[in-house]
Amino acid sequence: MEVLKTSMQITSIFILVSFCSNFFVHRALADGVTPEEAKHLRDEVRDMFYHAFNGYMEHAFPLDELRPLSCGGEDSLGGYALTMIDSLDTLALLGDREQFAASVDWIGKNLQFNINKTVSVFETTIRVLGGLLSAHLIASDHATGMKIPSYENQLLNLAEDLARRLLPAFDTPTGIPFGSVNLMHGVDKHESKITSTAGGGTLTLEFGVLSRLTNDTIFEQVTKNAVRGLWARRSKLNLVGAHINVFTGEWTQKDAGIGTSIDSFYEYLLKAYILFGDEEYLFIFQEAYGAVMHYLYNDPWYIEVNMDSAAIVWPLFNSLQAFWPGLQVLAGDIDPAIRTHAAFFSVWKRYGFTPEGFNLASLSVQPGQKSYPLRPELMESTYWLYKATRDPRYLDAGRDMVASLQYGARCPCGYCHISDVEFHVQEDHMESFFLAETVKYLWLLFDLAVGPDNLVENGLYKYIFSTEGHLLPATPQISLVRERCSYYGTYCKNGDLEQKSHTSEVESDVQESNGSRFYGARTQTGYMSDSSFLESTTISGSIKGVCPGLTHGQKFGILYKPSTNIHQEDESVKQNKPTIVQSHSVVVLPSQSLSSADKIDHMNTQESNQGSENDLPEL
Repeated sequence: MEVLKTSMQITSIFILVSFCSNFFVHRALADGVTPEEAKHLRDEVRDMFYHAFNGYMEHAFPLDELRPLSCGGEDSLGGYALTMIDSLDTLALLGDREQFAASVDWIGKNLQFNINKTVSVFETTIRVLGGLLSAHLIASDHATGMKIPSYENQLLNLAEDLARRLLPAFDTPTGIPFGSVNLMHGVDKHESKITSTAGGGTLTLEFGVLSRLTNDTIFEQVTKNAVRGLWARRSKLNLVGAHINVFTGEWTQKDAGIGTSIDSFYEYLLKAYILFGDEEYLFIFQEAYGAVMHYLYNDPWYIEVNMDSAAIVWPLFNSLQAFWPGLQVLAGDIDPAIRTHAAFFSVWKRYGFTPEGFNLASLSVQPGQKSYPLRPELMESTYWLYKATRDPRYLDAGRDMVASLQYGARCPCGYCHISDVEFHVQEDHMESFFLAETVKYLWLLFDLAVGPDNLVENGLYKYIFSTEGHLLPATPQISLVRERCSYYGTYCKNGDLEQKSHTSEVESDVQESNGSRFYGARTQTGYMSDSSFLESTTISGSIKGVCPGLTHGQKFGILYKPSTNIHQEDESVKQNKPTIVQSHSVVVLPSQSLSSADKIDHMNTQESNQGSENDLPEL
């Protein structure tokens, strides 16, 4: 699979799926799904959210999570009203001003992080820090339509306090953070030095946004260093493993995949570029994406291989892989996304849910991986593919998902974890991400079908969804797409931007394509995207402090740092000498002399298989 060619390509597809018109809305929606039924399904999903949220508030709050069968609660991650924090931007998205304001008020008055709790850096960042930042940005801005008059940055202050308590985790020789940290005492001396690639590489969005809101670069710097630390230790095949020693840089699990323990590392590379305009993330994403599509993609499935040899380790679909088609939509690689989504959804159709593991060799549920903990990834990809294509099959898929959840997972006080997808056995647990993501993406899917009326589709800003589904707006302060700083990667503040009212980055409507890729300045339907926006997100090479003669491969990510023998780590840390194994010369930016035709990447747009949805595609 060919690597994406230019930053303009990725930017244009993001604009494509973000700045859609209602041109396709009035088509027949799906077999049996009329506009009226789509509206009914949207309202049903809203009721699903409130069944679970009200169950939490009545029976579990202020504990972290709900026990939906027994109607109780439990502290699962830190004891800080986790489900309420994770649900804040969903309340805002649904337009629930009263409950959103009441929740923000309670959190501002009662929440504190000066507690003797050891917490996951990854989970705390994506759920709590992300939830606080998203709600702050909504509550403090008139443009969202949900501004709270009495709000005075309480959530932002809490977010900064929390992030500072997480910073000690990054104090490692590699820059890759420990997996856990005590919010009061820092990293325990007995803390494991092994962390996952996703855990170390999925912090850039939340910490980067915080840096821009507080004018303190430390948060963005440490998370970017973590990404660099992981990427510097990739294999010669440009693959990363699943687990790594944060002190020695040695990979302790060399299975390379797009699912468990790695998934959101890839997600945040692309999304950090889109939100911040930092082309170092784009360069790494292109290199990493190309390796994935070459070594892991076995159309339409993805396998796990050894990161050094590419030998197959697991012919396994795991449910966390289901985010990938949605990410491919953002990257503009829609054809394989369509085929992969169809394959993943065929597993859902077989069992009513996706098991944590599905063996592609035996075409059966992987032993020990039979559960479905209400994961949102398949819903997320369904939403993005419908947004990009308006294909009615995705409304059919969404309807099936709602039916499965209502029939198999609904409990007296919420929705239950399914411990066995073959027999639909319910378990007394409901993860907070069910409210932050699962129902959010389903609601957005059907709201889009009937004519969107929400701040994501109709608001002033364009939003990136974090890996927890939190809304992060591309405001001028956050994106800085027209900023030019003294050195590459630094944060700089332009006072003029705060004085000016924000206008849409794209002046004209851009129609969405039902085809596979949609690049360049002119679309097949003849609609022109705003070239000034596209140009504003690129760097010409004339930035102060950057030699124009250097390729992106020379500027970013070309060094390999070998793992350090654990018995020699102190000496190695002092020397800190990377070894250059090879360099890559990848042209990311288009030359200004290129014609429009040169900027368009023509792909082989194969039609997806038309077999029965119940037939599992072969490996």
